[in-house]
Amino acid sequence: MTVIVRHSGLQDYTVTWQQMQQFNLSRNSITEDEIWVLQHPPVFTLGLNGQPDHILDAGAIPLVETDRGGQVTYHGPGQLIIYILFDLKRRKQGVRNIVSRLEQSVIDYLATKNIQSAARKDAPGVYVDHEKIAALGLRVKQGGCYHGLSLNVDMDLAPFEQINPCGYPGLKVTSMRKLGVDDSIQKVAENYLPFLYQQFDIDEIREIHD
Repeated sequence: MTVIVRHSGLQDYTVTWQQMQQFNLSRNSITEDEIWVLQHPPVFTLGLNGQPDHILDAGAIPLVETDRGGQVTYHGPGQLIIYILFDLKRRKQGVRNIVSRLEQSVIDYLATKNIQSAARKDAPGVYVDHEKIAALGLRVKQGGCYHGLSLNVDMDLAPFEQINPCGYPGLKVTSMRKLGVDDSIQKVAENYLPFLYQQFDIDEIREIHD
């Protein structure tokens, strides 16, 4: 089955979240899986079981209490967002497997940029020398999943200091630009996506540029 890949540019977080919920609610057994590629304006998001005390000082940045897993994180321009809207029943895959494949797709891609990274069993995401470069969070409902991952490409990292990233006090955060990669976010998306397709055995896509 073809996977639809939507490139949407800079999109409001709450609007996108509501669109994901609606998509998952309305899908049926023949609905094609989708991947959404986008960025968000500055926003803190708090996961379903997130603890508000991990938000040290939101300041002027809006906070959205969302329905994904995980604690608090930050999204902003220059961060590549990949949302996966997959039918897990049809794929016969569980959440842990999906998370592992997402992590591995980022690890494999970063290796092509001479960045050695790794996943952690105790804290989902991808890390470079104990600094987080990619965060993950999913929501599974009615056999489908949505939300996904964020990869720090070339963004302002300062807002991460206003929170305990992913619920870990003192956790350092990094980006591809900080590690010496000056590719545009569009170039990163173009080069990363084939690694995502490989992890999920996707061999036929239809791209839509909104």
